Amino acid sequence: MFEQLKNIDKAFQHVKRLTIIVVIASMATCCYMVAKSYQMVSRAASRIYLVANGKAIEAFSAERKENIPVEAKDHIKMFHHYFFSLDPDEKVINAHIAEALYLADGSARSKYQDLKESHYYGEIISGNISQEVTADSIHFNMNQYPYYFKYYGTEKIIRPTVIVTRSLVTEGFLRNITRSDHNPHGFLIERWRVLENRDLQTTNRGTGRTGY
Repeated sequence: MFEQLKNIDKAFQHVKRLTIIVVIASMATCCYMVAKSYQMVSRAASRIYLVANGKAIEAFSAERKENIPVEAKDHIKMFHHYFFSLDPDEKVINAHIAEALYLADGSARSKYQDLKESHYYGEIISGNISQEVTADSIHFNMNQYPYYFKYYGTEKIIRPTVIVTRSLVTEGFLRNITRSDHNPHGFLIERWRVLENRDLQTTNRGTGRTGY
């Protein structure tokens, strides 16, 4: 009788342990499945598609902070492109300057007004002069806000007879603003100024001769 009760008690203990193991295993499996599902949803949410030239291109979204250096440098590069890359056409000049002024504050407008009053743009048109600017490097500091930057570029002034190559160094600060069609990066350049803009060399067109 007592032996039978002992066997029943042992069986009950075995069933109890087995039940606990099954419950723990089920909970662990559920937690694992929930975690994997969350990862898959997060991965799917970060995957976006852009349509360019009728084709869908896969891209991945990221946190704003991760993209700040890349977007900031592109913003700075585009501003200098619009402000300094000009052709002897009033409409082209006005269109480029308008795009540049969307990306910066009154410091850029003041520089534009100074150049305009000195007949700089009129001379570009009358002299059939084209300008091209190329970014060499951009120093960007994320450790302060507004973000400080220094731009190093090379400017080519293409005249009918010569090509003048000039160095271009500027500095300024970036602050965050709302993104828009005219300002897709959501930055505004402040306290912008030109530190250096000097001739490096002059090349006679058609001859290949240079001067320094």
